[in-house]
Amino acid sequence: QVQLVESGGGLVQPGGSLRLSCATSGFTLDSYAIGWLRQAPGKGREGVSCISSVGGTYYADSVKGRFTVSRDNAKNMVYLQMNSLKPEDTAHYYCTTDITWGNWCPRPLRGGGYWGQGTQVTVSS
Repeated sequence: QVQLVESGGGLVQPGGSLRLSCATSGFTLDSYAIGWLRQAPGKGREGVSCISSVGGTYYADSVKGRFTVSRDNAKNMVYLQMNSLKPEDTAHYYCTTDITWGNWCPRPLRGGGYWGQGTQVTVSS
């Protein structure tokens, strides 16, 4: 079955970096877009980034220029490189996809039918 497993979160100081990974299985990754969403305590889920099957990318304004999404279809992996982290980036981060997305990222970015368990990112001094 479809599985998404995030990893790479942790505690980092402001200005630091983390790379999140999303390991996928149960479907042909190179045929689907993958999104990253986050949820901070007491807030709703926010679309952060998305990568299409052909490598097109989308970023929320709040992370543009600091985050980079990439994919390695041969390894069934999607990555989110996060640089210049700020305390407001603190959240639980999820990767997500959906059969209806196909090759392209939905606009606006939203969660799909498949989610990982998420990984916690805490930015604090």
